[in-house]
Amino acid sequence: MNRDIEYIAEWELDGPVLLALPHAGTDWNYILDEAVDQYRRIIRALEENGERIWLIVSDKAEAERLLSDIPTDNTRLIQLPVNDTWTRDYGPVTVRRHGRIREIDFGFNGWGLKFAADRDNLVNLGLEKSRIFPVGVYRNRREFILEGGSIETDGNGTLLTTSRCLLSPNRNGGGTRAEIGEELTRELGVDHILWLDHGALAGDDTDSHIDTLCRFAPGNVIFFTGCRDVDDPHFEELLHMRAQLSMFRNAEGEPYNLVELPLPDAIYDEEGERLPATYANWLVTPRALYMPVYGQPEKDELACQTVRIAFPGHKIVPVDCRTLIRQHGSLHCSTMTLANL
Repeated sequence: MNRDIEYIAEWELDGPVLLALPHAGTDWNYILDEAVDQYRRIIRALEENGERIWLIVSDKAEAERLLSDIPTDNTRLIQLPVNDTWTRDYGPVTVRRHGRIREIDFGFNGWGLKFAADRDNLVNLGLEKSRIFPVGVYRNRREFILEGGSIETDGNGTLLTTSRCLLSPNRNGGGTRAEIGEELTRELGVDHILWLDHGALAGDDTDSHIDTLCRFAPGNVIFFTGCRDVDDPHFEELLHMRAQLSMFRNAEGEPYNLVELPLPDAIYDEEGERLPATYANWLVTPRALYMPVYGQPEKDELACQTVRIAFPGHKIVPVDCRTLIRQHGSLHCSTMTLANL
């Protein structure tokens, strides 16, 4: 491991949470009021549990009106243009370089050129030019395409990702595992990369982002999305994923403690397409774990109780994400955790 660079585990990041409020120019326009209410729920949950929020808005005055009846004492409004609200994938990635925090601005091209991303790709540069970041924190690596939801770290030099996403030809020209791995080592300091070759959810636009499938947790734990229904189209793929996870070892050569999360009951959009609902898409801070829930009381509660295994000291906060999932994302996708800047 490059000890001069540390990719920090999410549960150790104690800075603001970056979100972007839906507006008429986003894909939320057809259900804009419902989408704004969804983000109000997220902001309320974060505010009530002592989190700081950086909220990107298209119009500060309008945002103040929309949020006037919920707590916003810890919310800072930042006016910047965006294509959409998935800050996990275009927000900065936090590392510690030579003992100092750096927020890395990787390139974002709409999940492999699937969607417009010209404004989203400029958000981090906008934060830098607006002097939101302290001097010297911003690091420009925009020539390398990397989405925050595609990588997961234990904070000890190991990175977990999926080959379907990082080796996609529409991201970095189809670079090899070795080439992509070298870049990850150079920028994130990781030297133990676990490439997951199996696992996918119906309706996922990201080419199998790791934060829909598996998550690291303290205690050498990997939580993973399971499927017990042999008639579910996900069954075989997630079974192969579980088998590969059982073969993974940490940097010390030890097997992981694998903990299965339930797969939510199928949720469909207006055209009958299945949506990628998952409990793995949680947000965690040093204080609380925010669990996406989908109006499925038994499975929602099981997911909340399951994560207590590795986060016994955290408050588990369920957040209804039934609106978020209609645009094929969930709670982690809509948030990016930063360092305490």
